[in-house]
Amino acid sequence: METRSITAEIPMVPRMAEDPAELVPEPAEVSAALCKVTGNGSVPRSTISLVQLRAGQIAGSTCLTVLRTGFLRKAGQSEERIASVASWWASPYFTGAERAAPALVEAVLQPSASGERVSDALYARVAEHYEPKALATLVFAIGQVGFFTAVALVAKPVPGRSFTDPWK
Repeated sequence: METRSITAEIPMVPRMAEDPAELVPEPAEVSAALCKVTGNGSVPRSTISLVQLRAGQIAGSTCLTVLRTGFLRKAGQSEERIASVASWWASPYFTGAERAAPALVEAVLQPSASGERVSDALYARVAEHYEPKALATLVFAIGQVGFFTAVALVAKPVPGRSFTDPWK
């Protein structure tokens, strides 16, 4: 197993020299459709960003965590809420629905000792907070971050640059 140096400097250039979306433009339609789905209004944008921030944290993607943190700040979310996403279960800053959402994303993205990642009990708890369309939207929001996670981890765009222009 490769060890990571805590003192190594990380270069501020993408790993892939060319933007994968320019090399293979076809997924742009999928990306646009996912953005439309997650912005359909059935789940607050802040909740979508909280979920996607937590997903980026789990995946270990600086690019995604910086991106979602920026979205939350621009939307006026408090620093306390943003900072406590990593420990949402112990934070007083989230509603029941906002707690159900990261519980679901964690179940989807992390292996489970019991085998099944999303238990019937977890699904029922999440469904208590979300109508069917909102729950489906939440599922697609988790899928959306999964769609971009591979690009972020493999291509390694520069964190903090414009989402539409991380290769420049």
